[in-house]
Amino acid sequence: MSEILLLNGPNLGILGRREPEIYGSETLEDIRQAVAEEVAGRGWTVVSKQHDCEGEMVRTVQDHYDAVGAIINPGALMIAGWSLRDALANYPRPWIEVHLSNIWAREGFRHQSILGSLASGVIFGLGADGYRLAARALVGMNGR
Repeated sequence: MSEILLLNGPNLGILGRREPEIYGSETLEDIRQAVAEEVAGRGWTVVSKQHDCEGEMVRTVQDHYDAVGAIINPGALMIAGWSLRDALANYPRPWIEVHLSNIWAREGFRHQSILGSLASGVIFGLGADGYRLAARALVGMNGR
């Protein structure tokens, strides 16, 4: 059975309690379940990880080179996560960067991602639905 990596970065472990007016009320478990529903028809399973430390995220990316693809919300590491960028530059599968909030409607420092140019696609501002859309896209990228 093939797996898809669902990787979330710093401060995303408290989704559902963290500024719900910005990030919504869904938890990471809710998101994992939604992604699992999207990929179940392909027989894929979801490996869901959340790390507050960049080094742990790098190791997780490296440990999942054999996944069919990845959905990654790097959180604030999109701004200055250079070692994460290096790990993703070497990632051999398609991956999609996801952000819950509309980064363009927020503070100026959030308007740039050092990771986005490496991603197969970027989704932001659609809340937890963005993860579901990313899963659909990965299914499409891996053929139907």
